Amino acid sequence: GGTPMSARDEIFSNIRRSLGVTGGEATRRSAVAQRLEQTPRGPIPARGQGSAAARLATFISEATRVSATVVVLDSAAAVPEEIARFLREANLPLTLKRGEDARLADLDWRNAGLDVSTGRSDGSDLNAVSHAFGGVAETGSLILLSGADNPVTLTFLPDNHFVVLSAADLSGDLESVLTKLRRNG
Repeated sequence: GGTPMSARDEIFSNIRRSLGVTGGEATRRSAVAQRLEQTPRGPIPARGQGSAAARLATFISEATRVSATVVVLDSAAAVPEEIARFLREANLPLTLKRGEDARLADLDWRNAGLDVSTGRSDGSDLNAVSHAFGGVAETGSLILLSGADNPVTLTFLPDNHFVVLSAADLSGDLESVLTKLRRNG
């Protein structure tokens, strides 16, 4: 069984074999880690810096300037009820599509009266929720990673997209989020 290897793949496979390259070599991994760690940082605007409260205030100001609605909650447990409240007030169906992100899976959607399904959107979903990897106070931006946890179709196809951002993941500037992404992504 298995799929036939293309001539190109076979050539590269032969080269790797002749060089003894498996991808697990410590020196190669170390060189990659060092290169990622030493990536030059751009200038950091002061506007997004400061205390956690200052960063949050800047984030809210910037996000609302581009027509986002921002609600600060005491805990993630309050997210389902807040989304349900928004949908009820907007006279929208209490349906929601989400990815497989464990942080969203652990929330009590049913108790909030929401009918939640999981997976990618086919374009028929009115409402979706995702969990952000990070936020940028300076610009009011959210950084989302696509994949099974947060399918990219949920970001663009539904009419209403709710994004959960943990306060701990709000950075002052994009460079900080990119550094975190290079380390953990």
